[in-house]
Amino acid sequence: MTTTSKASVPVWVRIGLVAIGLPNALAGLWAVLSPEGWYDRFPGWDPRLVAAEPPFNAHLATDAGAGLLASGFVLLAAAWLADRRSVQLAVVAFLAFAIPHTSYHALNPAPGLTSSEDTQSAITLAFSVAVGVVLLVGSTRRHSAETVAANRGGSSPTRGADDHAD
Repeated sequence: MTTTSKASVPVWVRIGLVAIGLPNALAGLWAVLSPEGWYDRFPGWDPRLVAAEPPFNAHLATDAGAGLLASGFVLLAAAWLADRRSVQLAVVAFLAFAIPHTSYHALNPAPGLTSSEDTQSAITLAFSVAVGVVLLVGSTRRHSAETVAANRGGSSPTRGADDHAD
């Protein structure tokens, strides 16, 4: 029996998308709704990372929050949709934000943080980039009912209009 559907991603990729998408969405929502509170208290425990680079700028904090919110929303939407193209687009968009963000923090120590705190922040951000890369690689492998059936000796899957070759 031949069926047609979009190739899906493994469950672990969807979990990873939620793991990086939810914190971005929540931090972004916080910054949009309360830019000064986000600036003063992010991440909610010490060290206070955003306040480590004064001065406060409501416009910049709100814009940064909107970017985080958008990134989180796209990652969560991709986790829900679970097709390769949506996941890859969301992860590439996330990496387009995360790589320069990580680079900035790795190369520019914050005046309000110790060198140890700066290093910890850069490592945490680099970890999020590594997770994004792993999710991108994990999303390139076929994971669909058709592929499972084909690997078990069933008929070859028929590609749908939206399911392109790797």
